Amino acid sequence: MKPALKEAGLVIPEPVGAEGTRASGATVSQDLLVLTKARLSTLVLITTFVGFCLGSPGGISWVALLHCLLGTALVAAGAAVFNQVLERGPDALMKRTVDRPLPAGRMSLRFAVGFGAAISLVGTAWLGLFTTGLAAGLAVLTWLTYVAAYTPLKRLSSTCTLVGAVSGAIPPVIGYVAAGRGLDAMAWFLFGVLFLWQMPHFLAINWLYREEYERAGFVMWSNGDASGVRSAAISLAFALALAGLTVGWVPSGAFTPVYTAGALVLGAVWCGAAIHWLIRRDRVRARLLFFLS
Repeated sequence: MKPALKEAGLVIPEPVGAEGTRASGATVSQDLLVLTKARLSTLVLITTFVGFCLGSPGGISWVALLHCLLGTALVAAGAAVFNQVLERGPDALMKRTVDRPLPAGRMSLRFAVGFGAAISLVGTAWLGLFTTGLAAGLAVLTWLTYVAAYTPLKRLSSTCTLVGAVSGAIPPVIGYVAAGRGLDAMAWFLFGVLFLWQMPHFLAINWLYREEYERAGFVMWSNGDASGVRSAAISLAFALALAGLTVGWVPSGAFTPVYTAGALVLGAVWCGAAIHWLIRRDRVRARLLFFLS
């Protein structure tokens, strides 16, 4: 049995086939994409890109933008690696994560730690050298919030969801300050939008997989919420708060009429999906809210 699994105190089936083979059919590159949560990191880069563009009203410096995206991608990927290092035990107990490279035994713990540390440090240094010190500092804050706070808190308190949303809301601010701006009202607006936007998304997926989360020992708002009333109600509250923030920002004059129309339409769709889930409280409506986010 692999050392990582022994340390976690888990007994799960060994990969079928000769020692060292990738019995599930996953390649090394595929495992690295899973280890770094490539799809999640892509979303992080999209929000970072938006933040950089909003921080560049006089024109975008494409070189600076590329430096910003590269550094942010490395830090985000490094945080994802350490998240999986710390959660390799619980991951082995959940169907949706059991085939990740660490719990499946296809990758050594030593490699994952070394790889994660290397890309985290390089990404932070890259941001500091080629963008701004504030951007690098925010990247470190994101990493610490996700790895050192959110990840261990998942087994202690349902407030972990709020902490996780904080780490997910910082990347657009990284992009904004990397463009040369400071922590002004727009920076906080971007943070607020991303923070509120994530909550219904998290609540929907937590409820959909609540039994697996409970079995793995994670403490979520969805625990014991078989009816879905609590999860759906909290989702609606955050959806309404997001609509209020985005529409309420209109009088500031920071955005165009196109933004106003978009905020109204998207806010209505978002709140409508949350209301629909609260009324029906089934997997179809929860999944719809999840995908809309």
